[in-house]
Amino acid sequence: MANRSKELEEEIYDKVVDLTEYAKRQPWYKRMFGKNSGPIAAKYSVATQVAIGGASGWCAGYLFQKVGKVAATAVGGGLLMLQIANNSGYIKVDWKRVEKDVNKAKKQLQKGTEQTVPELNTFFEKSSDFVKKNIVVTSSFIGGFLLGLAS
Repeated sequence: MANRSKELEEEIYDKVVDLTEYAKRQPWYKRMFGKNSGPIAAKYSVATQVAIGGASGWCAGYLFQKVGKVAATAVGGGLLMLQIANNSGYIKVDWKRVEKDVNKAKKQLQKGTEQTVPELNTFFEKSSDFVKKNIVVTSSFIGGFLLGLAS
């Protein structure tokens, strides 16, 4: 009986040692995020994935910065011109009609947000799955995006 217990104990120890050796051989992102993680583009090296993610992130951040500045200038300039035209008497604003239209738009937005909640949940689930499976590319993209915004 003691002999059987000793054999069972050694067998369990061997399996635990095998499991730890297996875990050591796995990439860090699989150890951290689970068995379904890992890049879809696993055929590329980590350095290639970082380069692709960083370069595309930098380009996206740089374009986001430039387009954002142009859009902010256009919107701000348009509002400024409308205010000048209103004060100069070129246009007259019917504030009661504006208030009515804003309230109508607010009601439509509230109806729309109630209907899109399940769609947003599936979008967030798919996005988080994508990020978990492509952690190297995603993290380098975010870093590149922030560098693009700063440049």
